[in-house]
Amino acid sequence: MAKPQKRYVCQACGSASSKWSGQCADCLEWSTIVEEVSNVTAFSAKHDLRGGGRALSLVGLDAEVTLPPRMATGIAEFDRALGGGLVTGSATLIGGDPGIGKSTLLLQAAARMALAGLPVAYISGEEATDQVRLRARRLGLGHAPVQLASATSVRDILTTLEKGTPPALLIIDSIQTMHSDLIEGAPGTVSQVRASAQELIRFAKERGTALVLVGHVTKDGSIAGPRVLEHMVDTVLGFEGERSHQYRILRAIKNRFGGTDEIGVFAMAEAGLAEVANPSALFLTDRGEGIAGATVFPAMEGTRPVLVEIQALVVRLASGATPRRAVVGWDSGRLAMILAVLEARCGLSFSTAEVYLNVAGGYRIADPAADMAVAAALVSALSERPVPPETVAFGEVALSGELRTVAHAGLRLKEAAKLGFTRAIVPSAIRKAEAADVTVQGYATLGNLVDRMLGRD
Repeated sequence: MAKPQKRYVCQACGSASSKWSGQCADCLEWSTIVEEVSNVTAFSAKHDLRGGGRALSLVGLDAEVTLPPRMATGIAEFDRALGGGLVTGSATLIGGDPGIGKSTLLLQAAARMALAGLPVAYISGEEATDQVRLRARRLGLGHAPVQLASATSVRDILTTLEKGTPPALLIIDSIQTMHSDLIEGAPGTVSQVRASAQELIRFAKERGTALVLVGHVTKDGSIAGPRVLEHMVDTVLGFEGERSHQYRILRAIKNRFGGTDEIGVFAMAEAGLAEVANPSALFLTDRGEGIAGATVFPAMEGTRPVLVEIQALVVRLASGATPRRAVVGWDSGRLAMILAVLEARCGLSFSTAEVYLNVAGGYRIADPAADMAVAAALVSALSERPVPPETVAFGEVALSGELRTVAHAGLRLKEAAKLGFTRAIVPSAIRKAEAADVTVQGYATLGNLVDRMLGRD
């Protein structure tokens, strides 16, 4: 019998080495290297893989393609993030902060699919079956014919599922609690997570089951465990939100069967997660009279425009004090760039003022089209001149002060008109034909916009 081999694996990045060290040489994390024992014998260099295998059938790019069948979950926002529903035989990984609502969302989807007549299995490695039942009753789903089990052994789970008809949907909550007896090590280690996920995905591919894995996240928000786990699955979804806010966003990070950057928006209610058909209503305050420092920005999430309010506050300080810059929901480096352009190209001074920027509702923006809305909010806060409440603003700001057009201008303007906005501040390159029911005010440079807002033109 071959002697088990020892190796040392980093639990943060999955890199392996032959000896232990306090710091991982690849990801530079400290105290993450753990000793693991493998029963697999070392591969000999004498082996030659040429010959002895089966011949593959190669096909051309122009071969007939059949789209994979999808199953609707009964939750439109969930289906939207998935690209139209769950694909049979696919593997989906969903991650999010503890308590954000991952288990609640999946239990609601499982119950609706079970009520539609599909066989559904929910395996929990973190809770007992009675705890899952109690949550289902609180959500009003206690009558749904979902098959529950509490287990952590992958062998036991697969042995049970091999009997009878395979489920159309299999939920594993969570993959970090699963354990394979083929690999030594505690649940949650790199080797255990990789081996357990591989066996479950193999079962899903062979039996045509849609597999959904729940993944823990690290303190920086990324999914815990080896990065190879995200490469193994077909779809990766991130569940985002703040506990202090009621909204939750389900974001597609990777999707082999659909587009990425699609989102589903939910609101946490007493009866679980409720779908939000109009997300813009969550992030816009009651807009009556104009307020200095507030601008509405039509952001794009995949193919969906979402209107959010950007709020700015500028506070003058006494001479000698160090000004502070605080940003919530946007990139602080991007704010520094906009402030520099306003000072260098537009003649405004923020060097003796504290600047605070906030995206209302806890929403997070990564769209460069927000540059123009941020600049308008800063100028409005500095001059105490409100932006008209019926106005939206979007466009990218270059370091030269030039305003550049952005993608999906027509969709942004259409969504603004739908919610009652009648004016739009945009780069002059955007064609007026894209603005159906919105009056477009185009500007070539940021200086032109500042002059107009301050009445200097």
